[in-house]
Amino acid sequence: MAKPVIGISMYSLRDQTEIDFLGTLEKVAELGYKAVEFVGYFKTPAIEVKSKMGELGLIACSAHVPLNYSDSKHMESDFAGQIEFAKEIGIPYVVTPWAPLPEKPSMDDVLHLVDVFTKCGEQVKASGMQYVYHTHDFEFKLVDKMPIIDHILARVSPDLMKVQFNLGWMHMAGYKPADYLKKYKGRVPLVHMKDFFKGRKDAEIGKGEVGFDRLMEEFEPAGVAFLIVEQEQFNVSSLKSAANNYQYLKSFGFA
Repeated sequence: MAKPVIGISMYSLRDQTEIDFLGTLEKVAELGYKAVEFVGYFKTPAIEVKSKMGELGLIACSAHVPLNYSDSKHMESDFAGQIEFAKEIGIPYVVTPWAPLPEKPSMDDVLHLVDVFTKCGEQVKASGMQYVYHTHDFEFKLVDKMPIIDHILARVSPDLMKVQFNLGWMHMAGYKPADYLKKYKGRVPLVHMKDFFKGRKDAEIGKGEVGFDRLMEEFEPAGVAFLIVEQEQFNVSSLKSAANNYQYLKSFGFA
């Protein structure tokens, strides 16, 4: 099994990408990162994004693509355009970043999402890529005494949908990341590396209470291919934290 590759969610550098998207990719490469997860392209054509990634030697590992939940009539066509854009860049994983769930979800809510994700998985698979769902803490709310995400993963074929666990939010929901990495071995190609201080304030990886030091031996056996850094709040700057997060992961032998 190969060691996972260190990547970064460009959302972590949104204050930079808003000013200079392609220039921020250059800074990411300079910091040592090998992979990038996109959260939009700032009107940059796919061919330019692909060219810049090739020039910098960066892997376009994934893209977070929101679904148009409010307009079911156009959800499929809107999603199709995003899939085509990602395919042109050469992105292997198309990720749905969230799903709308009520405060007290029911099994009907779960089954609705199962239907949506199954259709999305079929769309992405038909384009030769892999569909993925990204978790927060709310997918761990219980329905019939079981977390929603477990219901979904039991009902959507592993062939159609993988999962990107946000390990920080999983910890905040009261569940152990190591347990879920073992349980869904082979179905977790990427994870979000997010750490929290007490009080739900973002921390640099390894400096919060998630316990990443203890998790480092779990990724390779679980088949995780990419460790994606995500941080939204910073003590100094987004770039400084990105540099510190990379060096932390590198110290465990990841590259």
